[in-house]
Amino acid sequence: MQASIQPQYNKVKVQCTTCGNEFETGSTLEGPIRIDVCSECHPFYTGRQRFADKGGRVDRFKKKYNLK
Repeated sequence: MQASIQPQYNKVKVQCTTCGNEFETGSTLEGPIRIDVCSECHPFYTGRQRFADKGGRVDRFKKKYNLK
């Protein structure tokens, strides 16, 4: 491998915009990285699910298609 064509591997700070959790990782990108979800707030890792506006979906479906 030629060292001159390899990208720089830097330590960067990653910040979750949802919960505010910060951690450090290695990346070829520079500067801080912002992500939407992390392992601290993602439902798959936490075991908690957040339901976003599920109330009334069935009622709206029934009303739309004239079902009882």
